[in-house]
Amino acid sequence: MDETFDVVGEALCCAAAIRLGGAVQVLTERSGLLDHYIPIRAGVQSITAFLDGQALDDALLGSAFAESWSLGVSYPIGLGGRAFVNCWSSLVFGTVGLTRSKQQDFGPAQALDFASEAAAAWPSAVRIGSFDSLARFESACQQEAENRLRKDGLPALWKLAEVRSKQYRQVAEQFVS
Repeated sequence: MDETFDVVGEALCCAAAIRLGGAVQVLTERSGLLDHYIPIRAGVQSITAFLDGQALDDALLGSAFAESWSLGVSYPIGLGGRAFVNCWSSLVFGTVGLTRSKQQDFGPAQALDFASEAAAAWPSAVRIGSFDSLARFESACQQEAENRLRKDGLPALWKLAEVRSKQYRQVAEQFVS
């Protein structure tokens, strides 16, 4: 592993990709682009497995890298959620790129900015828990994820990411219905 590889930053980016991916899955199902989402999700899962000590699957990463770019340009212009999907695609593109830190001139904070931008770009008003916007919810999620990772480690972070992913999925299901 490259000595400049930021495990904490990469883990937080993966958690954000998983979290927001709940909404993206719904949006890609609706737009007929689920075939782009599936390999992206597999690439993110490969990174989470790598962070948990398994080998990094370069083929899955390559596919996720390519599909994240492709999804961003393929999502229909007139369909709600395009900006959200594009920002999520950029988050994944950056997250995959972070596994090759010497090839990137940005870090995890810049990649996580795409998660914040995605939430701010959500195309409708949202109330989620005590939050009156998806942007505020995402900000709280990022802080919660960092705290959970530092306190309880990677398994707790992945579990939290899946819980928040379901909340994002519910927001998207309400939007498309």
